[in-house]
Amino acid sequence: MAGISIQALNKRFPDGTVAVHEIDLEIEDGELFVLLGPSGCGKTTTLRCIAGLETQTSGDIRIGDRLVNDLRPGERDIAMVFQFYALYPHLTARENIGYPLRAAGVPRAEAEARVDAVARTMRLDGLLRRKPDKLSGGEQQRIALARAMVREPQAFLLDEPLTNLDAELRLDMRTELKHLQDRLGSTMVMVTHDQVEAMSLGDRIALINEGRVEQVGAPLDVYDRPASLFAATFIGTPAMNILPVEVDDGDLRAPSGLRLPIPVGLPRTDGLVAGVRAEWLSVTAPTGDRRGAARVIAREALGDETIYAVDMGGHRVHVRTPPTVRFEAEDNVDVAFVGTEPRVYHEGTGRLAA
Repeated sequence: MAGISIQALNKRFPDGTVAVHEIDLEIEDGELFVLLGPSGCGKTTTLRCIAGLETQTSGDIRIGDRLVNDLRPGERDIAMVFQFYALYPHLTARENIGYPLRAAGVPRAEAEARVDAVARTMRLDGLLRRKPDKLSGGEQQRIALARAMVREPQAFLLDEPLTNLDAELRLDMRTELKHLQDRLGSTMVMVTHDQVEAMSLGDRIALINEGRVEQVGAPLDVYDRPASLFAATFIGTPAMNILPVEVDDGDLRAPSGLRLPIPVGLPRTDGLVAGVRAEWLSVTAPTGDRRGAARVIAREALGDETIYAVDMGGHRVHVRTPPTVRFEAEDNVDVAFVGTEPRVYHEGTGRLAA
């Protein structure tokens, strides 16, 4: 196995479109690294450049200690798994898994032994005689992964590998893929637009936006401390609440009188907005005859939790509560901050201020 190093990677297409701009990434040996971002952000182009399916305009790519800029895909010692399984319909599962070994001229006995070993790892023993049209989507995806594994490459590149599965199968395959990567200790680079996949699978995430890296970090670090307004509003369901704030008497004053603590080192400047996760807020009934400062717009009961959409002075805010908290639409309520401190951003640049 090997790590992957990307330095000053750029990709400009002939029509002038810049898909990747000055991307630097260091992917560690044995790491499951996720490239996350919306459609068209450059994450798949980056993956294809690593694979050699696209030629970068400039920049260097190293797999292990080899500079691979000028190597063909077949010379890079990587295996790629696509969104579409790309299985040969006329071949059995065994023949599909063993095809790369046959193409490479591996002796038959060795190839059969490797196919059997990978099939056991992927729990495919009873399916090897079937053709793809007799297999479920999850089984086909496992065969595609097994076909990549049997080559014993230095790294695996996964391009939206779970997108075509239904919700239950995606959950099963996430668990299976993470367990597989832990056992193999393989370097895997995965592209997805699904933040749940990224959070649950990745050792680290690189969040990509318009061809640039917004943030790199462990999933919970990116969730807890997003480095930009884009990261704050892309990661998390619901997205982080963004509220205009002003420094006022030692606190931050947000709409409807919501008071937030000032983070250490916050510059005293105008044009600040605060990012507040839904679980950092509480919603309560106003006391006495006082009218609440906010109004419930909608309630989303999810069983183990309830998400309230609340209007605070013309700003819609989401609040995550236990299911025992019960309010109805149009109820007047009070909202309070119960977190440690908000994340504060410069509204103009969108970057973290403190």
